Amino acid sequence: MRILISTDIEGVAGVFHAEQTRAGNGEYERARRWMTREANAAVEGAFAGGATEVMVNDSHGGFRNLLPDELDPRARLVLGKPRYLGMVAGVEAGCDALFMIGYHSRAQSAGILAHTINSFAFARVWLAGVEASEAMLYGALAGERGVPMVMASGDDVFCEETQLIFPHAHYVQTKAAWGQGSGMTLNPSQSCDLIRDAAKASLADSRTWHAYRVETPVEVRLQAQTTALADLFCQWPTLERVDGVTLQFVAPSVEAAVRILNCLSAMSFMLR
Repeated sequence: MRILISTDIEGVAGVFHAEQTRAGNGEYERARRWMTREANAAVEGAFAGGATEVMVNDSHGGFRNLLPDELDPRARLVLGKPRYLGMVAGVEAGCDALFMIGYHSRAQSAGILAHTINSFAFARVWLAGVEASEAMLYGALAGERGVPMVMASGDDVFCEETQLIFPHAHYVQTKAAWGQGSGMTLNPSQSCDLIRDAAKASLADSRTWHAYRVETPVEVRLQAQTTALADLFCQWPTLERVDGVTLQFVAPSVEAAVRILNCLSAMSFMLR
């Protein structure tokens, strides 16, 4: 049984401020260790649940946050960008199930550090008419390859919204959101214990697994943060302008949709 673990940082226990998610300061160095420990807890739970191979995908920011020398040596680590499949790179190597560790809720939600892909560029994203989070986008991308999302962790807002899309997965609530940058958290060690147990339990019965599939071709709608960003994005000829900040396009697959969104995100750095 081969498991892919996708790890973000905003949903990790103890993380509440953007400074903790950006390289170059002591707060980030502490947070990336918490992130690595939660990844290790998921690895340990996966092997205890019967996994024979585990890949860990560093899925935050520049995809260079996890500490390789502190990661469980039984796991293989996916680092760096660009990569076509982004936060679920590794599914193309063939795997049976996906975990999402340290994830956050979608843009415009009440979750801690909530955003979708790029908080500077994207205000809201819809995939096939459903307002999308990163978990939904990448769960659908994994599902397109037949890989179910079976376990996830993050704050209470993340767990509540994601459970509507992936009701059969196991969830660990690492903290409760009181606002964009405030709330109440578990101790990082307690969070790791719960993640380890949930990871193990999620592999107990594969008959309950369901890959999330979106009918293709898929329509994507994107609300940019500013009209200037919408102007920039619509330099792409196949994008259709809906209004001052909203555009839409049709993609032949979820993979194509996610790759286009990630390209638009990269384009936005021109206007930073």
